[in-house]
Amino acid sequence: MSREAVQLSLPGFDRDFAEWRAAYAGQIGAERPVVNRSGVEIKPLYTPRDWDGSAYDADLGFPGQYPFTRGIYPTMHRGRTWSQRQLVGLGTPADYNARVRKLLAAGATAISFLPCNSGFRGLDCDEVDPLLLGTCGTVSNTVDDMDAALDGVPLGRISTAMNDPSPFTLLAFTLGVARRRGIPWERVSGTSNQSDYLSHFVANHMFYRLSLPGSRRVLTDHVAFCLERLPNWNPVSVVGQHMQQAGATPAETVGLTFSTALQYAQDCVARGIDIDVLLRRFTFFFDISISFFEEIAKFRAARRVWARLARERLGAKNPNSWRFKFHGQTSGVDLTRQQPLNNIARVATQAIAGIFSGLQSMHTDAYDEAAATPTEESARIAVATQTILREEAHLCDVIDPLAGSWYVETLTDQMEAEILSVIARIDAAGGMYKAAESGLVQGMIGESALRWQERIERGEEKVVGVNCHQAEDEEGQGKSTERPDLDRMRAHVARFRAFKESRSRTAVEGALAALARAADDEDDNVFARVVEAAEAGVTHGEIVTCLRKELGFGRPLVVA
Repeated sequence: MSREAVQLSLPGFDRDFAEWRAAYAGQIGAERPVVNRSGVEIKPLYTPRDWDGSAYDADLGFPGQYPFTRGIYPTMHRGRTWSQRQLVGLGTPADYNARVRKLLAAGATAISFLPCNSGFRGLDCDEVDPLLLGTCGTVSNTVDDMDAALDGVPLGRISTAMNDPSPFTLLAFTLGVARRRGIPWERVSGTSNQSDYLSHFVANHMFYRLSLPGSRRVLTDHVAFCLERLPNWNPVSVVGQHMQQAGATPAETVGLTFSTALQYAQDCVARGIDIDVLLRRFTFFFDISISFFEEIAKFRAARRVWARLARERLGAKNPNSWRFKFHGQTSGVDLTRQQPLNNIARVATQAIAGIFSGLQSMHTDAYDEAAATPTEESARIAVATQTILREEAHLCDVIDPLAGSWYVETLTDQMEAEILSVIARIDAAGGMYKAAESGLVQGMIGESALRWQERIERGEEKVVGVNCHQAEDEEGQGKSTERPDLDRMRAHVARFRAFKESRSRTAVEGALAALARAADDEDDNVFARVVEAAEAGVTHGEIVTCLRKELGFGRPLVVA
């Protein structure tokens, strides 16, 4: 139905609308414009004049049908709900194992592995003060460590998300564990959850281990290896979360993330990888902020934009390649140290937005994460939040329940326009690699972060407990960080040193020499040599050190 037809079919609309506008203006008086985090101005009321449904087939369609605005599968959550994940990382591998077993018993249906910050920096545990180890993640430097961490976990039957930046040693250790247990690699399923080196370069410097060109090389080798040998592993997770948590708006985040995905796709095609094989193994990882309707519109628009990019720009022929599969994590930057129990409400709100937006898997933050590593109690509440929304609130009964809302559909269109504008800006800079290399992306994110902080400081954005509704006695502000048992950690480091002494030096030196040669030989696969090195007993720190020497140290660009 055309817009003109809608207008003709609404007798009295203009008169009634004008009467409402006058009454509204008389009551509200002078009004400051309301804008969402992406800068889209929000009107006080939406009507059929804003979105009339005339483009339903082209812009919405049905779930499982192009352009997938309403969902990538016909049944969506009515047929199969999202995977429930909980990010876990604390202490020694044995500590991780105890925690993850409890989470699985509490209802988690997939697991994530978060390494210690020493690991993110490319170090082994014997290079760091034991007091600092395991406070923000699990110490895992060898196949033995991963074997202990996954003890009793059905590796061949459960999906694992490895927070595993280049050169992907955690996956290499996992494959070593699978071989020990007689599990075919074809049955190992999950995602290289931190494979997006460009997001690390611009927004998460701690994760950035290798030089920009070196990271590019290792990622394409990693993708080629996984596509050939790990049919149930997703080697590419394009991470919008880092961009948004660094300050990008929701719309900017999607535009920058899709520009990154386009870059990776083009790099892999240049390597000789078939686009339809590649895109079916692409996943995305996004933040879900508390800006409820904006996040729903963001993801609905993202599905539509990605479907068109995959089909029309990248030339993918298989409809399965056009699907925008994404993991959502409730946004930790929205959580507060002040009045931390309020974070339970924030996380629940974010989770509802994620469910209504049609995600494929979700991680809900614990209420105490703004101050410390989650306790067992807070982690159980976070997992239970998803279960309550699914089982008690019946949020899965209807697919895309907000579709047809004049506000939601209008906002979806507006978010799409903002996303495409960002992609066009990155295209004009020569693509995401060049835009990040030049500092353009970092500048965009920094400007948005500053604008948002200024809105909070001026009181235009209210944060309960921070700039409004403060309490004199802030419950939980003094919560101390849960730390691993120091004696157990020292014992773990001692075992690690003993392990290094007991290894075959010949095997270790041979594996490192092969890894160095691969880095200098474009026809060799670097990640294949990483896997071989891990199985030969080479440690995480030794692998990273070798590749830093051959491919260059990661030095992110800092933009003033």
